[in-house]
Amino acid sequence: MRLKSSYVVAIGIVLFVALLFAVGSLSGGKASKADPKATAAATKAAGPPSVQVQITPETLHAYTITIRGRTEAARSVVVRSETAGTVAAVPSVEGSFVRKGAILCKLNVDARQAAADQARAQVRAQLLTQQASVELARKGYRSQTQVLQAQAALDNAQAVQRQAEVALEQMNIRAPFDGVFDKRDAEIGAYLSPGQSCGTMIELDPILIVGDLPETETGRLRVGAAGSALLLSGETLTGHVRYLSREADAQTRTYHIEVTARNPGLKIRSGLSATVKIEAGQGPAHMVPVSALVLDAAGRQGVRFVQPDNVVAFAPVTVIEETPRGVWVSGLHGQVQVITVGQSYVAEGQKVRIGASH
Repeated sequence: MRLKSSYVVAIGIVLFVALLFAVGSLSGGKASKADPKATAAATKAAGPPSVQVQITPETLHAYTITIRGRTEAARSVVVRSETAGTVAAVPSVEGSFVRKGAILCKLNVDARQAAADQARAQVRAQLLTQQASVELARKGYRSQTQVLQAQAALDNAQAVQRQAEVALEQMNIRAPFDGVFDKRDAEIGAYLSPGQSCGTMIELDPILIVGDLPETETGRLRVGAAGSALLLSGETLTGHVRYLSREADAQTRTYHIEVTARNPGLKIRSGLSATVKIEAGQGPAHMVPVSALVLDAAGRQGVRFVQPDNVVAFAPVTVIEETPRGVWVSGLHGQVQVITVGQSYVAEGQKVRIGASH
């Protein structure tokens, strides 16, 4: 029986495809058998991976702790009235610098001036009586008891005078220290009860730079250490640590720190943001490029370096200071060959070949 021409064409195509699969299988098998040998030969020819290193010596370097902070008045006091009265005058201008003892608010004296005058007159009268008693006693016309009674009356009159003068002086609410009368709370005509505020005084020279120190850094700092603050305006303040708390904040687990600095002319205001740097002694450190810093599998920041046997190792480091030339870090020991090129493509324990050093 003769096959149709279409069947013949179909059978021919099937046979051709089968032949192609057979040829591909034979050539693929040969290639796979040859691959391991080719790979081994290529690996042997290439050798260990090449890296570039920077030889970094160990150096004694000043440690600096950097934190975020803000300026703050050295003292801030709400000046309150000690007695009751109506405000009669406010001699000091709000926001101005005033000297210690300057009157901030003056109350109406009412009858207090008369009471003080009466007390002074009574003292003068008792003084004359006491002097007369002493003279008469010298002549034998007064007993010693009468002299003592006259002296007691004089002492009592003097005490009353002092009391009246204190009550009169309390009508003048004065600045407790040199500083800025930052806020006035009472105006002329206002009635102040004992304890009510006349205004707020702040001391800006010296000024404080305050911040919160991580608990990991507290052991490296001491009271009296030098510190500086760079303000957002570009101005720099220098001073020293005057206070470091010994109890951590319950919420943040940080320690409050205060740096005191001079502020001539009161140019620096309270509440300005600042970058605070505090000296924390000296210790061994290494200068490495910023690009050499990597993270290990545990997420620790560090550097990879080449040991004397050309094996890669990893060391976690702490950045001490950033400079235009690189970063100072602690955590390395002795002279180290830090990997600067290829550090992200090698692993700890891997043998490498040093291609270039600088």
